[in-house]
Amino acid sequence: MGKIYSLSDAISKFVHDGDHLVFGGFTTNRKPYAAVYEILRQGQKDFIGESGPAGGDWDMLIGEGRVKAFNNCYIANSGFTNVCRRFRKAVEAGELLVEDYSQDVLMLQLHAASLGLPYLPVRLMMGSDLVDKWGISKEERQKIDKLPNDKFVIQDDPFHPGHKVVLCPVPEIDTAIIHVQTASPDGTCRIIGDEFHDVDIAVAAKHCVVTCEEIISDEEIRKDPTKNSIPGFCVDAVVLAPYGAHPSQCYGLYDYDKKLFQDYDKASKTDEDFKSFLDEWVYGVKDHEEYLNKLGAVRLSKLKAVPGFGYSVDMTKEGK
Repeated sequence: MGKIYSLSDAISKFVHDGDHLVFGGFTTNRKPYAAVYEILRQGQKDFIGESGPAGGDWDMLIGEGRVKAFNNCYIANSGFTNVCRRFRKAVEAGELLVEDYSQDVLMLQLHAASLGLPYLPVRLMMGSDLVDKWGISKEERQKIDKLPNDKFVIQDDPFHPGHKVVLCPVPEIDTAIIHVQTASPDGTCRIIGDEFHDVDIAVAAKHCVVTCEEIISDEEIRKDPTKNSIPGFCVDAVVLAPYGAHPSQCYGLYDYDKKLFQDYDKASKTDEDFKSFLDEWVYGVKDHEEYLNKLGAVRLSKLKAVPGFGYSVDMTKEGK
């Protein structure tokens, strides 16, 4: 019906080796973990990663050696790990090509991609070593087709003589993967709370896979279009995946899983513990449904967001 896929089929069809890949969400907020786990299970690799503030989603792919180059501004499970440990290890070992942009510039690059612009002119980053240092050399860039030849180009501002502007490349995204609260079979998506860069990447990408907490009818989602965020024509696949952002939070529905983030922080310190963590939570379950069964109903119910707070609170303790 419409664009509805199973998670396995959506990832198999729209995620390929070497893709320029980008995820929605923000560090521990609405990250598409169910889809990331399925990518890990299926084995796709050699990604060019493009990410605003990233978290364990990209850290796991990097730790498993699935990422060839990574354009990023920040990667951490905020509140649990200051800098994601597998990312840090890969960079320090020289196993990952990384280019560093400021957060504002990277988010604007994704917006520029949604507008179809050939490049992004900014004054941001000037005065910092972000315009003095390249993480990926020009020589390395020429070896990878999906990387721009330059980190940036500085030129005279044609409208303001004597001033300079930084021309930043605009990413050409193969596939965007986003988790939302509600979607319909035709691909229309409803995001509650901060949209982050999700709308931009859905518009910009050649293909967009959406996982969602619930699917409602096309007729129902059209009743109040003011609540809708992403038009159906931007979306290729809709996947029903309740708790598909776990262990990150999904605004209005459930909070982040503190224990799992703490466990991952400890496990990601060593190669052996990292492998054991993935063996238990990713490779040791065949699909998202089995993952939820392993977590258990009681654990998931305790993450439920309380209306009026927006996050998980034990209301039986209120007033005591």
